[in-house]
Amino acid sequence: MKTSTQLIDDAKSKINEVSIEDLKLKFSNPHIILIDIREPDEYQTGYIDHSVNMPRGVLEMRIHQHPAVLQHCDTLVALDALAEHEIYLICRSGGRSALAAVSLQNMGFPKVFSVAGGMQAWQDANFPMVQ
Repeated sequence: MKTSTQLIDDAKSKINEVSIEDLKLKFSNPHIILIDIREPDEYQTGYIDHSVNMPRGVLEMRIHQHPAVLQHCDTLVALDALAEHEIYLICRSGGRSALAAVSLQNMGFPKVFSVAGGMQAWQDANFPMVQ
């Protein structure tokens, strides 16, 4: 049996992580998608502008249906269109986003990134948030 820490460490060994600084630099690219996978009550305490709230519990089931994600696509063939975009996942500290990144990679999304340190690191750096 694995602990949650071991499970997250295993996930992180299989995915691409980016720093909060790298994510901030990506904001000039209109083709990136930032999905905040925290629960709605967590999201409402503060979030990154233009992020889409899609909780971890429904991510795999709804990623191709969410209107805020579809607006980033040039076509309504959602899964194929989404696969062409860089998808950045952020959570509170980087654990849930790492697990979610593995799931999306297993679904065939080739450009998925987990944000190391999550919203805690974003806030600690005093980067802009919507409150």
